[in-house]
Amino acid sequence: MYTFDSRIRYSEIDRSGRLSIPAVVDYFQDCSAFQSEELGVGVEYLANKKRTWILNSWQIVFERRPEECENIIVGTWGSGFDKFHATRNFIMETTKGERLAYANSIWVYINTETGMPVRPGQEEINVYKLETPLEMEYEPRKIKLSREWEDKEAVKVQRSWIDSNEHVNNSWYVKTAFEQLPQDLEVRQLRVEYKKQAYEGDILYPRYAKEDNRILVSMCDANQKPYAVIECR
Repeated sequence: MYTFDSRIRYSEIDRSGRLSIPAVVDYFQDCSAFQSEELGVGVEYLANKKRTWILNSWQIVFERRPEECENIIVGTWGSGFDKFHATRNFIMETTKGERLAYANSIWVYINTETGMPVRPGQEEINVYKLETPLEMEYEPRKIKLSREWEDKEAVKVQRSWIDSNEHVNNSWYVKTAFEQLPQDLEVRQLRVEYKKQAYEGDILYPRYAKEDNRILVSMCDANQKPYAVIECR
């Protein structure tokens, strides 16, 4: 397992004084990037090969969100490869070993010239030294949609949302979706299914649905086709 140490910053907390849920997504995403860079298969390596890993889905479970100035350890490991898909687990813990959050994620290896999935080379698989998948209750990759939606105010994609892949960074869909949620909502589990990429200047049309045991936000285009679907329980 790859790990890095950190301390919760004031800029990362929400109104409750705890690490915000979108910030947990950022920590996990950064952890995977740090590992890939240290293994020599990071952004520059992939760009030279005209390849990239695209995040397909998140399932994040929250035990406790840490408060400002708490010291944490964030870890990740590759847990499986299947054709052009890969799975990666994450954990966030205190320095005393208290489990704060954990996650499963699914990624797709893409040829950036064609936009199509391709198989990674065996050397790219071997470098991660796959480990046993985390023991957790795994949810399906796809999120079941609601039949009834409430349309919310449209949002324009800003320049600051764009990452080195030239499209909206994964965490911005979560940040934007959380603007639609009740302020006092306590989230035990977050799932995200990414459908397609949005680019600078695109308009996102959030659609909101509340059911018995979950809340959904679907970030859609003008034709109600989702860019990403976010589920909170």
